[in-house]
Order: sequence, then structure tokens, then C-alpha cells
Amino acid sequence: MVHSRHKQSHKGRGAVSNPAGRFETDARELFDDGWDSIEELPDAPATELRAESARTIISRNQSPDISFSASINPYRGCEHGCVYCFARPSHSYLNLSPGLDFESKIFYKENAAELLEQEFRKPGYLPTPISLGINTDAYQPTEHNLEMTRSLLQVMLRYRHPVSLLTKSTLIQRDLDLLAEMAQLNLVTASVSLTSLDANIKRSLEPRTASPQGRLRTIRALADAGVPTGVMIAPVIPAITDHDMEAMLAASAKAGARHAGYVLLRLPWELKEVFRDWLAAYYPQRAEHVMSLIRQSRGGKDYDATWGTRQTGTGQFADILGQRFRLACRRYGLNGAARPSLDCTQFQRPVLAGDQMSLSGF
Repeated sequence: MVHSRHKQSHKGRGAVSNPAGRFETDARELFDDGWDSIEELPDAPATELRAESARTIISRNQSPDISFSASINPYRGCEHGCVYCFARPSHSYLNLSPGLDFESKIFYKENAAELLEQEFRKPGYLPTPISLGINTDAYQPTEHNLEMTRSLLQVMLRYRHPVSLLTKSTLIQRDLDLLAEMAQLNLVTASVSLTSLDANIKRSLEPRTASPQGRLRTIRALADAGVPTGVMIAPVIPAITDHDMEAMLAASAKAGARHAGYVLLRLPWELKEVFRDWLAAYYPQRAEHVMSLIRQSRGGKDYDATWGTRQTGTGQFADILGQRFRLACRRYGLNGAARPSLDCTQFQRPVLAGDQMSLSGF
């Protein structure tokens, strides 16, 4: 399979290129040969939905710098089109590009809820909080019709299983009926991701996401429903969005957020190519300065995957960013108390039709 590195903005899309994945052996570069024969990609590549029957549903990790050990991603690829998404390189495993393919070729696990219930009913299953939609947003646009995420939440509520959510979509408000009930049982927390309060930056950086004000209203709706709610300032992009950190934390706290976190921009694998192409298209005069600050924060490289520092970086810029974050959180009353610990003791397996009744006590 071949992919184009031709760079142009596409309406409603974040990536401006479609570079080959790292496992592909062939690639092509488009150029103008003077005969007006250069191929043009569609102005707005259409979204293709592809159903897949998954074999497993819960992913496990043992990374020491990640706060959860179990997660579910009902979608692969994300129509939000965030140019910085660290999950983009995962499309290479599908022989697709981490560029435009990632945001226009979306896979959904049509048997997700069924698999989750099967997992919960295994005799040896031990409940631990599940993080929902970490790699790709569980509330991306196609969720409006497919309802993969809602079906998973319904299973979790029925089994009294704890879950945490992270999204940049207002669509999570559709499920407030489920989330409010789960919150009363101490079974759910939610965080909303913010990158910038500048709508112009948002339009090119993450084109199909909710507006900054829409996300702040979502924080308020979740908090008013009793859901313990936080904000994730992510990613912080040097010389593009870092100036907005204090304002985002202040606005989020005012909206009802009680805890906060942040992540410095990460550029693993092919993502560095996608991001560089975007910089060249939208911030050509600032591009080298941005990459210089990133390298200063990543040990002289575009990315350093070392556990413990990959989320926040190292060096002077990263240290100052961390100090700013902590001071702002203190100023606006964020992270003042320990984050709520979700309750795993309520987990239960409802009796289903055909189940053998227990003979205990006879």
C-alpha cells in the first residue's frame, strides 16, 4: 500500500498529510512535474466506518506511570482529527496511515458490550476500575449513532462495575442518566480534555471536537449531576497552547472541575511526521521554535518514551511548566483533596435466563 506525503489542509480534518505507516515497504511523494498532473486529495475525505468482531475487550497494562491497569477502547481511529493524538501510530498495525487514514477510517467493535458481559461473568474475574476511551475518544462523532460507549456503560451499571471516562466531546451529556446513577454508587469519575481556549487554534488542531466553551459547559453538566469531574490539559504544545494553561485551569475550576492533570505533547513514531507537516502548514514561522522547545524537553530528541518522564518531559521548559501547573491548581482549588477512589466491592453478577440456581443452603 502507498500513501501520499502531499501536504494541504482538508476541511474538517486535522492531518495535512497521509504518510506511510512504519511497517509499509513502499511510499510515494507527490510533486508538480510542470504538466499539471499532480494528484489532489479530496478536500474533505469521507469517513468510512468498518465494523469488526473483537476477540477481547479489556486491555491490560503494567506501565508504572499510568494510573489505570485496565481500559476499553470501543473505537480504533478517531474522527475528531486531533493532529497531536498519540494513538495515530496504532493505525500502522492495520496497514493504514497515521495521517488522514486515522481520522477517516474508523473501526468499531460491534460486539463490545457482549464481550464485556462475558468477561464479567467469568468465575475468576476480579473487578478493577476500567478507563473507557483512553487511546481514542469513546464519544467521537460516530458514537452518536452507534452507541458503543453507551452499551458498555449499561453493562457496567448492571454489574455495578467502576469506570472512569476521559473525553473532549459534549456527547457524554447524553449519558447523564447512567452516569448520575453510577455516581450515586461511587462507580464513576469523568474528566474533560482541554487543549486551548482559543477557538481558532482548536479549528486547525482538533477540527471535529467540541468548542472550548462547549467543553466547559460539559464539565458543569457532569458536576451538577454529581459526577466527580476533572480537567485534563492535554497536550500542552510549547509556543502554541502553553500560554493558556492558567486560564484553562481557572475556567475549569469555575465550571465545577475538582481535579486536574496535564500532559506535555508526545510525538511517538510516525506522529512526529504528521505534527511537523501540520506545523509547516499552519505555523511555518514558528515551527522550528516549537520543535526546539520539544527537543529541549525530550532529551534532545523529538520524543523520549522513558517511563516517569514521558508525560511531563524534562529540562527547563518542562520544569517551569510543572511549576506553573502546580501553582495554578493551588490558586484555583484543584487537586486539594485526594481523587475519589471508586468502589469495587459492589460488583455483582445478575442472574440471567438459563443460569443454574445456587444450591447453597440446601
